[in-house]
Amino acid sequence: MSIQHSQINLSRRSLFKFGAGAIGTGVLTAGLSSNLLAAEIAPAEDEITPDKALQELLDGNERFAQRKRRNPHQTYSRLAEIAKGQKPFASILSCADSRVPSEIVFDQGLGDLFVCRVAGNIATREEIGSLEFGSLVLGSKVIMVVGHERCGAVDAAIKGAEVPGQIGSLLEAIKPSVESSKGKSGDKLENACKANVLAQIKKLNSSPVLSELIKAEKLKIVGAYYDLDTGKITIVG
Repeated sequence: MSIQHSQINLSRRSLFKFGAGAIGTGVLTAGLSSNLLAAEIAPAEDEITPDKALQELLDGNERFAQRKRRNPHQTYSRLAEIAKGQKPFASILSCADSRVPSEIVFDQGLGDLFVCRVAGNIATREEIGSLEFGSLVLGSKVIMVVGHERCGAVDAAIKGAEVPGQIGSLLEAIKPSVESSKGKSGDKLENACKANVLAQIKKLNSSPVLSELIKAEKLKIVGAYYDLDTGKITIVG
């Protein structure tokens, strides 16, 4: 991820305009270099609203599910266009599952999406920090947390699987969602997957950086569930 004056165009005034009470906690000043504080936000970053960004994701997925992909922004000219700067309109927190590649299922291309992928689509400190950067600095207007059908990580958490190495840390993060979904009618795994999506949204909403962007109507955070059989995204919440 390249950070340059011409790409980021972020000023100290822009960083703190969301309110000293919530963001003036050292999160921004400690995490962003003096280079980021030197310039102004480019007007182009504000041209798309959170609602329009969300609709663009949903429209792209509809094209994918209907086998009508346009494959936008996937040319070598697009590669050259964004080589020195990025302005993704949306961020995705999704599972690392190889069957859920964001750019494909949302029919997007180079420079369109800021994607964080981790098994179980959990919002770790590192994932939250990445999404804060994608929204505050790069100008992403929507964060979509995407769970999916038959998620192996959630299934393992349900079964209380004995796992080696650091895999257990993923399951521990998912277990509260498994507990909260118990007793609900319907498919147990699907219920837990959707509960996990909502739990990660709650974590993201607790971020001072993201919550202030939401209050300023510069960001929307939504949950979604991906059907592996149809390729269709449905909103969760």
